[in-house]
Amino acid sequence: MTPAGQNTADAAGEEGRRPPRAGLVLTVVCLCQLMVVLDVSVVNVALPSIGSEMGFGTNALQWVVNAYTLTFGGLLLLGGRLADLVGQRRAAVAGLALFGLTSLLGGLAQNPGELIAARAVQGVSGAVLLPVSLTVITTTFAEGPARHRALAVWGAVAGAGGAVGVLLGGVLTEYLDWRWVLFVNVPIAAVAIPLAALCISGRRADRRPRLDVTGAVLATAAMTTLVYAVVRTDTYAWGSAHTLGGLALAVLLAVAFVVVERRTAAPLVRLGILRTRSLSVSCLIIFLIACGQFGAFYFASLYLQGVLGYSPVRTGLAFVPFSVGVVAGTVVAGKLVPRVGPRPLLVGGLALAAVGMSWFGRVSPHGSFTGDILGPSLIASVGLGLCMVTNTSLGTSGVAREEAGLASGLLNSARQCGGSIGLAVLVTVASTVTRQHTDPAGPVAVTAGYDRAFLVSGVLTAVAALAAATLLPKRPAPQPELSAAPTAAVER
Repeated sequence: MTPAGQNTADAAGEEGRRPPRAGLVLTVVCLCQLMVVLDVSVVNVALPSIGSEMGFGTNALQWVVNAYTLTFGGLLLLGGRLADLVGQRRAAVAGLALFGLTSLLGGLAQNPGELIAARAVQGVSGAVLLPVSLTVITTTFAEGPARHRALAVWGAVAGAGGAVGVLLGGVLTEYLDWRWVLFVNVPIAAVAIPLAALCISGRRADRRPRLDVTGAVLATAAMTTLVYAVVRTDTYAWGSAHTLGGLALAVLLAVAFVVVERRTAAPLVRLGILRTRSLSVSCLIIFLIACGQFGAFYFASLYLQGVLGYSPVRTGLAFVPFSVGVVAGTVVAGKLVPRVGPRPLLVGGLALAAVGMSWFGRVSPHGSFTGDILGPSLIASVGLGLCMVTNTSLGTSGVAREEAGLASGLLNSARQCGGSIGLAVLVTVASTVTRQHTDPAGPVAVTAGYDRAFLVSGVLTAVAALAAATLLPKRPAPQPELSAAPTAAVER
């Protein structure tokens, strides 16, 4: 038999067997996903309580979110690459341990500085943890229906984690203390660490290239400088020397990064991977989605508690329909992606999400849950649910096993940077509109700012839909059959 024929036969034989401990592996990566999602949603609900107790100003409160996303987004490329270099098991265990420790320290913080510092280091752990969880899926489950099913479960956990997080955050904040929204990660980490050590592959790359320290420093510095310059627009105007100087420095660092990567034998990011159309388009789409979604969640929480006077628990309950809609959309997408391909689901889902986000822009100072929140929540959530698994499946398709961590890092970097930049932009938009009213502190002025921010979120999501419609091929690429897909079994 020829080598090519032998390879095909081996692949078919290997793929005919279920990867060992696949169910346990999926459980562990879902716990990793749950921790990251839970952390974001529970903190959003607790923001008003955190601001009141810790003495944060209105605009400064965003740093509870941005301290996390700044380091998270800045280090995701390095975190994804570490999984390829040191092995998935080591990276997962280290990420889980650090996430649990920093959650504990954040809950024990006594002043804003300590809380922000803990959140920043927590972002470092998340930058390792999230890409590892996606990398484990892409190397454990072969491309095709098996991976689509695993991604559907992983995505559904993200939606369910959002529902659990907002409700749990409300209960913990109202009946215990906001600090428990951080403490809750500790027992999850305690359960996940031994399971990760047991079932995740300890295999490293066949060739152990030297870590591209220079590239890692430049990539992190470029993304961090960009996000920092944008989030500081709450204090410095967009046309100020401070903001323009920060943006210029970020561009220079990015150019330096590209130059270094082109000349490095073992680069942090093989630039050729960006020529993979599915990955580059997926990164663009997730960046635009995050730009609108992160800010919308932030303002929805502030509107419900600050304008409508909801308690933390009632706010958590108000978010539940949104999270349920995300889960429903995710489940439907997981079944339809192998049949119709990513383009129809992405275009349709993003169009629905854009309508829902724009509808949020009609909230009023004397609104209600059924009149102002429920309708747009259901439409936007189902649309976003259709996009989550679909876009992840699109971005990880056609990527070599040894670069699975890199692809995961790129996707998550795009999401986190988009979230940080989008939140900063929307905070600036809302503040600008609010200041134009005679009573900036009144509910009419505050709600007007929120309305404008929601409308901008809708526009950003509509741009993502346009990108999917114009940049993706109309016909789906053929999905590989299970019997012919390359093996990706986990080693014991």
